[in-house]
Amino acid sequence: MDLETTGLDPRRDEIISFASVPIEDGRVIVGGARTGIVRPTQMPDGKTIRVHGLRPVDLADAPALPEALDVILEALTGRVVVAHVAWVEREFLSAALRPIGLRLAKPVLDTSVLARRVLSPDHLGDREPLQLSDAAGGFGLPVHSPHVAEGDALTTAQLFLALATRLDAVEPQTLGSLARLSKG
Repeated sequence: MDLETTGLDPRRDEIISFASVPIEDGRVIVGGARTGIVRPTQMPDGKTIRVHGLRPVDLADAPALPEALDVILEALTGRVVVAHVAWVEREFLSAALRPIGLRLAKPVLDTSVLARRVLSPDHLGDREPLQLSDAAGGFGLPVHSPHVAEGDALTTAQLFLALATRLDAVEPQTLGSLARLSKG
């Protein structure tokens, strides 16, 4: 799962784009991707637009978050959320679900934390948190459209499979063990 937002504070910033790419039986199911844009109450500023490229004109006719939530909920129902630097998705999704009386299911797996556990220091650099492109590069994986929800969700899904495979080769993994490793 990946969200693009107007900033990083879920108390004042908003979701403006989302994408989820399911993983089933150890395979990324690109055809099952769910994506959308969301019209925020406050349009993004220039700094934010430079990051994800979504301009007010791109968002003007999009549904507001309450209408977009149906697609997000459909994508997440019965699934474990996997995200890169997952606190962003966890906090924004929790804030979006709270008004309708729902809570984000746990666990939320963080590929950034898992990658720090798996990759050698040469691939990590000194940046906190580990950038998605750096983590994917550490496995020789392609980086699909950085800072675009669809691209980042696909890159995250592929990275998760590489991480889970590497971790499982060292010691058999379960959802619970991956969740514990993902906590950092």
